[in-house]
Amino acid sequence: MGATIQNGYVLTADDLRAVDEQILEYLEEGRVTPRYVRARLEEDLDGYSRGYVQQRLARLEEHSHVENLLDLGLYELVDDPREESDDE
Repeated sequence: MGATIQNGYVLTADDLRAVDEQILEYLEEGRVTPRYVRARLEEDLDGYSRGYVQQRLARLEEHSHVENLLDLGLYELVDDPREESDDE
């Protein structure tokens, strides 16, 4: 699947920031928490707080690309916005 519509807005690969791309790569490996992502980002990208990482995960969740399992802060990839849909 590709873009997902939330409140009339389509999230596409062009809408993603570098940090979003990196978060999605971690999610491809498995489930993540904001704290885990923040620790991994220190290795790959610098200067992101855990709160900012949480905001980015919330945005991906808002557009149905990730799911916050049982609202515990454990996120799982549902639909990768970097993949193009068959409709495009």
